[in-house]
Amino acid sequence: MKLKRFLLRYYPPGIVLEYQRRNGDVETKSIDLLNLAPDTDVEMLINQIVFEEPLISKSKTETLRGMIHKLMEKLDNKDSQRFYLFKILRAHILPLTNCGFNKSGSRFITGSYDRTCRVWDTLSGEELLTLDGHKNVVYAIAFNNPFGDKIITGSFDKTAKIWDANTGQCIHTLKGHQTEIVCVSFNPQGNLVATGSMDNTCKIWEVESGQQVSALEGHTAEIVSVNFNTDGDKILTGSFDNTAKIWDVVSGMCYHTCAGHRGEISSTQFDFTGDYCVTGSIDRTAKLWDVNSGQCMETLRGHSDEVLDVSFNPTGNRLVTASADCTARVYNVMTGACSSILMGHEGEISKAQFAPNSAKIVTASSDRTCRLWNTETGECLQVLEGHGDEIFSCAFNYEGDTVITGSKDNTCRIWKDNFFMPTDEDQEDDIPPAA
Repeated sequence: MKLKRFLLRYYPPGIVLEYQRRNGDVETKSIDLLNLAPDTDVEMLINQIVFEEPLISKSKTETLRGMIHKLMEKLDNKDSQRFYLFKILRAHILPLTNCGFNKSGSRFITGSYDRTCRVWDTLSGEELLTLDGHKNVVYAIAFNNPFGDKIITGSFDKTAKIWDANTGQCIHTLKGHQTEIVCVSFNPQGNLVATGSMDNTCKIWEVESGQQVSALEGHTAEIVSVNFNTDGDKILTGSFDNTAKIWDVVSGMCYHTCAGHRGEISSTQFDFTGDYCVTGSIDRTAKLWDVNSGQCMETLRGHSDEVLDVSFNPTGNRLVTASADCTARVYNVMTGACSSILMGHEGEISKAQFAPNSAKIVTASSDRTCRLWNTETGECLQVLEGHGDEIFSCAFNYEGDTVITGSKDNTCRIWKDNFFMPTDEDQEDDIPPAA
């Protein structure tokens, strides 16, 4: 095997090795640096990587050192980072349902009760495409990140559609659900897509052909959350039947039913490693589960009202819960301890997400504001004000310098930070190995 080049992965921190086998096949493998911190002993880390990874010889240490330092720079807390209103987009005539970025944050999509999904240029605020063809509300939308060349839309018309993100052409209409589709997700490899429905099933489809691969049957109420793990071989569904289920993608077999909540599941997610998953419920708790055994590891208590959203940080050592009690809570995944409580909103929090470097959290609330918080201290760093109605969606882009907020006032707002500099650079650095 011969090393061809290094690729940097900033979030979560890692180095991807592209190498050539003797038969000529080119493959990649990842060195995950999930515990990288500003005070990491770089020389000790280099020695460990060189010792454990046969593809990297001692002659590559200088290149390796430069890459690790570059990754560490991205961990900078940016204490002085502040966001300002960059653009207001009056996106749809009827209410918005959802919004989301492509990986680089150069484009985002909005779904609406007007039966369309629209594609926007983040920098100019220009509408690039209108994806028109559904016969009812477009409720669930997603890019096939990290590629960003396809979009999935799930609708109350019982169908999902796969679109070309560059031309707006409908590639496939996915038919088979009996009732409304309320959640969708591409696998990270981009070759499969999952749809969850109020008909209690999740279906997996092949992106290339539009054919159904499998139907995941077993829930006894509607499926409201669906996620693939990083490897793309497992899928997690959350349901109003108070359970989540972990499934094998290829066979459609259910590995585990995560039972224990006393109320409907609102949100689910795998961590980056795929070893753990989290469920949030209207029973006021979140639960952390071991994916391999299906056992509940921790019940995360503290909220006094429904948990509406749960989210891991990119490395998986912290998670945040958002609640109707107007607070969000940050938990240490290893200990299950609550490390900070985010207090200040005056309405329920429906969405919470970590910044790519995990130093900040953004929350969206029915009090018409979003807030940015320090993950470690729980301090409110900034209030993003201006929407005329409740905010149901918020998201960071991959670089962490842009936030998008979606509101029931039918507008999206784009917020840029004070470090923002327009750039066309790709987010992955391609570094040839040293000779």
